[in-house]
Amino acid sequence: MNKLYRTKIGMLLFMALAIVSCEDYLSEVPDNRTEIDSPEKISELLVIAYPEANYMDFAETMSDNVGDKNSELPSELNLANYKWEDNNIDDLDYRVTYWNACYKAIAQANQALASIEELGDLDELAPQKGEALLARAYGHFMLVNFWAKHYDANTADADLGIPYILEPEDDFIVNYSRNTVQEVYDYIESDLLQGLDLVTNNYEQPVFHFTQDAAYAFATRFYLFKGEWENVIEYSSRIITNPEEQLRDYLNIYDALEYSERTALYASDGDPTNLLVVSANSLYARIFASNNFGLNIDKGDELFFSANILGKSWAYAVFGTEAFYNLPKFTEFFRYTNINAGIGDPYVGLVLFSTDEVLLNRAEAYAMMNNFDSSLSDINTFYSLRTESYDASTDLLIKQDILDNYPEVVNEYTPFYTLDSDQTSFVKAIAELKRREYYHEGLRWFDVRRFDLEVTHNIIGEGDFILDKGDERRQLQIPNFAVERGLEQNPR
Repeated sequence: MNKLYRTKIGMLLFMALAIVSCEDYLSEVPDNRTEIDSPEKISELLVIAYPEANYMDFAETMSDNVGDKNSELPSELNLANYKWEDNNIDDLDYRVTYWNACYKAIAQANQALASIEELGDLDELAPQKGEALLARAYGHFMLVNFWAKHYDANTADADLGIPYILEPEDDFIVNYSRNTVQEVYDYIESDLLQGLDLVTNNYEQPVFHFTQDAAYAFATRFYLFKGEWENVIEYSSRIITNPEEQLRDYLNIYDALEYSERTALYASDGDPTNLLVVSANSLYARIFASNNFGLNIDKGDELFFSANILGKSWAYAVFGTEAFYNLPKFTEFFRYTNINAGIGDPYVGLVLFSTDEVLLNRAEAYAMMNNFDSSLSDINTFYSLRTESYDASTDLLIKQDILDNYPEVVNEYTPFYTLDSDQTSFVKAIAELKRREYYHEGLRWFDVRRFDLEVTHNIIGEGDFILDKGDERRQLQIPNFAVERGLEQNPR
């Protein structure tokens, strides 16, 4: 028997623990499965093949983007994330909830794939098959990049990954173990490439599905993490054909909007920058601005309030006083389960992939290929839409500007591959652009991991807490209930 099949997770266990009682789940799911007998029902199943939970809160707070506001007692969640402490709380915006949501989404994708096969793997079902493969790949990609070491071609064969699930589970309890990081990445790549060949753009609301462009964007991130620069450039260039018209336009569009209008537009299909958006059950829209460990005055000065490399103001709009500094990105919508009783669940739209990230991924790949002119072209385009009073005739960066403003610091950026001095400067400059562009969104944590950046968090009155290079807390701890079913914990 294939090793992966011997190590599958009991998906029914995850879903039962996270969502419903064992009795309800066992009595309802088999019946539901037998009803998935048409293309329409498969499409409905794929609507929930994306993680409906939020990783941005815990990822952002673990990164070097946040500081202590000293405004109030921090929440248990906010403090645990800031101190990189393990926790097993299963509640909105906690890590265990995101783990469950990913495996639930994977289960939906696997059921869709099984149903497609039962229907004869018809040509007309190819787009749904492509979406299911991409959704399965994405769920595992996020899991392995939170709960395992970052991909390192030198050690991935031995590093503990997460279980990769290829089939719906029929048994309630299944003992399982972890695939290696290399195995997980190989499975992701297989699903990704198959999905790319099948997926289309034929959706009523494309931004909420893996379209071709969203799949290409996923590919750019995947290959960036693996250090395969030619693939990053190939897939990003399939999307970015006219970058001046494809990036989020803060200067000409967002600048004219009120706060609520900005939040409504940011994660919607109204902004073509967005390639994939998910609706997550989350309180983040309520808490992201007021978190005690967040955008304080020091981080504001470092990232947004001081001039950029051009000596001009950033175009990012920071709202509120220090206790509530924030960039307007999130708006809550409430799904009522009982309107009369006022009972329901809060949701927030989260941008999973955008053209902005694709452009910056390409700029980094160009730099790693020593094509600094092309990297500069993308960097200059990005600055042109992120700088107040930008003047194309005078505000054009040259290579020396990057080298002077982002000099190599010994043992600062240390990925698994080698960087020379010029590459280091460009990679650092691009990482700093991403840091600002995706503030509140958690992507900085991935850069902290892949470059093995040291992070220092200060708590007023307590001192510094340091996440050293190679610190094992960079890998989140495996949830207790999964350990009880045989999954090996991460070392501490």
